[in-house]
Amino acid sequence: MDIKDYMQGLGLQARAAGRVLSRADTSKKNQALLAIADALNNKQTLLIAENQKDLAVGKLNGLDAASLDRLALTPTSIQSMIAGLQQIAALPDPVGEISNLNYQPSGIQVGQMRVPLGVIGIIYESRPNVTVDAAALCLKSGNACILRGGSESLHSNQAIAACITEGLAAAGLPITAVQVVSTTDRAAVGELITLQQYVDVIVPRGGKSLIERIAKDATIPVIKHLDGICHVYIDDKADIDKAIAIAINAKTHRYGVCNAMETLLVAESIAVQVLPLLAVSYQEKGVELRGCLKTCSIIPHCLRATEDDWHTEYLAPILAIKIVHDLDEAITHINHYSSSHTEAIVTEDYTKARRFLREIDSSSVMVNASTRFADGFEYGLGAEIGISTNKLHARGPVGLIGLTSLKYIVLGDGHIRQ
Repeated sequence: MDIKDYMQGLGLQARAAGRVLSRADTSKKNQALLAIADALNNKQTLLIAENQKDLAVGKLNGLDAASLDRLALTPTSIQSMIAGLQQIAALPDPVGEISNLNYQPSGIQVGQMRVPLGVIGIIYESRPNVTVDAAALCLKSGNACILRGGSESLHSNQAIAACITEGLAAAGLPITAVQVVSTTDRAAVGELITLQQYVDVIVPRGGKSLIERIAKDATIPVIKHLDGICHVYIDDKADIDKAIAIAINAKTHRYGVCNAMETLLVAESIAVQVLPLLAVSYQEKGVELRGCLKTCSIIPHCLRATEDDWHTEYLAPILAIKIVHDLDEAITHINHYSSSHTEAIVTEDYTKARRFLREIDSSSVMVNASTRFADGFEYGLGAEIGISTNKLHARGPVGLIGLTSLKYIVLGDGHIRQ
């Protein structure tokens, strides 16, 4: 296979399919989404069997536990994908929405119309569910997409791709509106991120090294985040029961995800009250604790944290803990070490909560809620194509709106400029 010719072919087909999809009515797009959901439901046995092939190869190749967890397809995860498709089908279609339409002194009306971005290239590792999420969001927002999953999920992605093709065909939409790259040759990635003639935006999902490479080498705009160094700050005005529940959930609900808490900050005045209780729960769950000197004096089995720990996204049962004097120190620490992904405060003080929301510079900022909610599905977006820590265009979980842009429209009635 000539990789350059192959990727050029995908790009050409995607551009043509994108033009059809951009003018498809909402009912057609929803029909395709529901048909894909039916296909996934009917082929669960096949999907799991193909996924088992990937898991077996992954184990032989020494994939770590977090990577295998992201790779696995189960009846529960398949139902979650189906629910995501159904939720996206139920969401309002943003394409064609007109806003801010106002008369100007000349008599013309000027407004903005929401339109698809065009063709989206998505590069991701491990998680086969991304194939469904990405395809569904691109489809509903009127965008064609080229999906390049990791080699470790090849069998799973090809099985899911067959379901997507079936759903598109059932709705009478071009089957090339969603194309899954069939080669594991890494040169395909290099070609995809430079297909300026055909691809309008690149979305990388995966490890930091992958995203750094894409951001560095792409000649196409990139929607990205590099790390998920997420913080929870337990304030001295926190409800202790809420604080413990949130701190446990944010860290231990799942370890290998970007919205898991990696650093816990605790107000000094309540540290002696809160940390021993948390230490017991973390120890029961096998979480290794690394703390500042004050933390280690309260939790005997806690290891001493180094400067690197405040910069680290563990994606593992390891947690860094720091005792801070007050909200000022917590905000300073977070804005210095955060990767601008997700931060949370636990407090019953409304003024402090408002200040935290205003002064923390991250894509998601929460009050009295686990960082694990930083997710497109939980935000009511149906699913997400990724988390963006960019400050231009899209920020936070990127759903339907994040995959569209605005163009100006002008309505006149024979108006000419004087």
